[in-house]
Amino acid sequence: MIQTESAGGVVLDAEGRVLLVSQHGTSWSLPKGHVEEGESLLAAARREIYEESGVSQLELLRTLGSYSRPRLGRDGGEDASELKTIHLFLFRTSETVLKPVDPENPEAAWVEKGRVASLLTHPKDREFFESIVELICR
Repeated sequence: MIQTESAGGVVLDAEGRVLLVSQHGTSWSLPKGHVEEGESLLAAARREIYEESGVSQLELLRTLGSYSRPRLGRDGGEDASELKTIHLFLFRTSETVLKPVDPENPEAAWVEKGRVASLLTHPKDREFFESIVELICR
């Protein structure tokens, strides 16, 4: 099993909605992706959010922490060949238009906070979001 580092974020719009992205059209997650060699976690998070949603104006509010889980395969199930450590940051943006740049992540949506956990595909993503939702409700 290979181990990789990913970074991304919980992005809030002016109405307090959360940005979710569809990966390969088979799963929903918070925007995140692999950290490239020599790239900081924060820079990777900003890049991945832009690639997966088109949002580039991001105000960093805080670090949310990290967790590990197997990656999702193209079928939406777990791929045990890769264990990802995911580092997430909390951002706010005034942008509302979503235009994903990455063709493998063709869809992005603003979702009410109360609906986010039920839409996240991976159980570990749901568990992490539920553990930090109180932090983002302030």
